[in-house]
Amino acid sequence: MSVTPLRIFMTGVGGQGTLTATTLLAKAALLRGLPVTSGEIHGMAQRGGVVESTLLIGLKSPKIGPGEADVLMGFEPLETLRALIYLKPGGAVFSSTESTPPLSVSTGQATCPGLVDVEGRVAEVAGITGWYPCQSLGLQAGAAQAGNIALLGAVAASGVLPFGPDAVAEAITANMKPKIAAINLKALELGVEAAKA
Repeated sequence: MSVTPLRIFMTGVGGQGTLTATTLLAKAALLRGLPVTSGEIHGMAQRGGVVESTLLIGLKSPKIGPGEADVLMGFEPLETLRALIYLKPGGAVFSSTESTPPLSVSTGQATCPGLVDVEGRVAEVAGITGWYPCQSLGLQAGAAQAGNIALLGAVAASGVLPFGPDAVAEAITANMKPKIAAINLKALELGVEAAKA
């Protein structure tokens, strides 16, 4: 089966479900018969630590080098900015607008750029952008942690993936307990709606 290669780089902080999102996207691709490889670049040493992962469709290596990602998914805006080096010129960026500031920022020892600055820097490189209040959408669905699935919904609805939200919904239903699946399916739906708004 011939498929256009697609490199997706995901980043966030521990507790946001970056790895869960990677796994669900991989399972959605497999449900559609697509060849997929995923990898974890940095694991979460602790809750709140940086987590980065990759998903490659139609490629064998799980690695993505600087300037190679077709799609960058950021579950936290500052991490989106930090990972921008991996995006190819004209690539797509989908990010949460709601930040989880690092400890150094929370304690006043450091500052980080505001959302307007982050969006401006992303716009200099990306051809497609989508910004969503992921944690709020997750809460609306029933759990802040479902914000990762809201972002998946927005990405799947954007047309940049070789499958749509229905494949992600199938992966959620097949791999999560019914109560958790119901919350995540609602978050997926809210993400799709946000992308279409």
